[in-house]
Amino acid sequence: MTRTIRILCSLLTAAAIAAPAIAQTGSLKLPPYKKVILRNGMTVLLMEQREVPLVSFNVLTKAGSVHDPSGKEGVASMTAALLRKGTATRSADDFSAQLDFIGGSFGAGASQDATVISAEFMKKDLAKGLELVADAMLQPSFPEAEVKKLAAQRVDGIKSAKDRAAGVIGQYFNAYLYGKHPYARPAGGDETSVASITREDVAKFYEANYTPGGTVMAVVGDFDAAEMAKQLAAVFGAWPAKAAPPAAVADAPEVKGRRLLLVDKPDSTQTYFRIGNIGIARSNPDRVPIEIVNTLFGGRFTSMINTELRIKSGLTYGANSGFAEWKAKGPFFVNSYTGNATTEKALDMTLDVLKRLREKGISDDDLKSAKAYLKGQFPPDIETSDQLAGVLSELVFNGLDEREINTYYAKIDAVTMADVNRVIKQYFPLDNLVIVLVGKASEIEGLAKKYAPVVDRKSISAPGF
Repeated sequence: MTRTIRILCSLLTAAAIAAPAIAQTGSLKLPPYKKVILRNGMTVLLMEQREVPLVSFNVLTKAGSVHDPSGKEGVASMTAALLRKGTATRSADDFSAQLDFIGGSFGAGASQDATVISAEFMKKDLAKGLELVADAMLQPSFPEAEVKKLAAQRVDGIKSAKDRAAGVIGQYFNAYLYGKHPYARPAGGDETSVASITREDVAKFYEANYTPGGTVMAVVGDFDAAEMAKQLAAVFGAWPAKAAPPAAVADAPEVKGRRLLLVDKPDSTQTYFRIGNIGIARSNPDRVPIEIVNTLFGGRFTSMINTELRIKSGLTYGANSGFAEWKAKGPFFVNSYTGNATTEKALDMTLDVLKRLREKGISDDDLKSAKAYLKGQFPPDIETSDQLAGVLSELVFNGLDEREINTYYAKIDAVTMADVNRVIKQYFPLDNLVIVLVGKASEIEGLAKKYAPVVDRKSISAPGF
């Protein structure tokens, strides 16, 4: 049996252990954990989970795309990807070879607000695994050849992504919705910005934004918390103390009225569309009732949007809605696609369903159904050590704590029809909407003004979003 298969079997075993416990108690409770602040300001979260011999790391540091310098969009993402591509003591090949030898995993990427680093190792390989994590986080060398290679790959990837409207409509929507706000920046950059990124840009970004004061590390698995705290202090305590960069991103104002962006893709036989506005932040106190309403509106297969556009009418293979919960207010969006000839019908139907939600609300049976659905869907997300590490670091990074999990069922139960009606009116707009269409302009441009008095146009072949 290979090491990878052993790890997979262990994870399956962990899931089998955790799920019945949740079912028997009828409630959720995040396992206890220990919080330690190192002398340099780094936050460490330790949770013992002894069921399987695995140790999982999840690290969030305040090095998201909101910190990308103007014209260098994508540098946060590239910096994260380059952490394992050469360090002061290892080449990229050496790092990969040593990681593969112990059957471990290591990955890093950047979102709007943070860089996320994750790693997992068997307990017996913890010493080597911790050494690799520390080497990548504290001593990356950013070899020029690796920077150039990654930049070229990323530029090709962005150009290729534009061949599929589904792969880029989110970037066009965010850019159009947020305008000059930092959340308008594509986390992965665009063709022009990524091509301009140099090794110096990456090194400067790392030096300015990777700090112990801005870092939260969660470690979950088969270890003794006191001993692990000592090991982490010995390894990461030497990281020079430095405050996190200022990351106070103000909420973007909601768009008033309607405006529409048409992105021309001349070879497209389908129109992809996204409709929405500024939504909510991660800490919004209404997030549970919002989640309940969104589940019914566009958050599951039997939702209102998917039922009308897919199940009943066959206009699309899928339609959904969601709220991206970021440090500041993320977007609310409704998302789908349809053939060129049925674009108007699909858009009309989408807006009609949204209007019906606002005018008629939901029934008592709908409310009960959504509550049961959410209670059933959530437990599998916090079963394994890597999932727990991810949840734990994300909560603390965003100023939340175990109450987010421990009171989740109670908050669901407490939602009333009055709460539902209030959040529908407050967070599911109808008159104030941004609409983005990606499709064949020669066939759909004529209908655009039906949906918004302001219509802007771009070509998908033009650089940027």
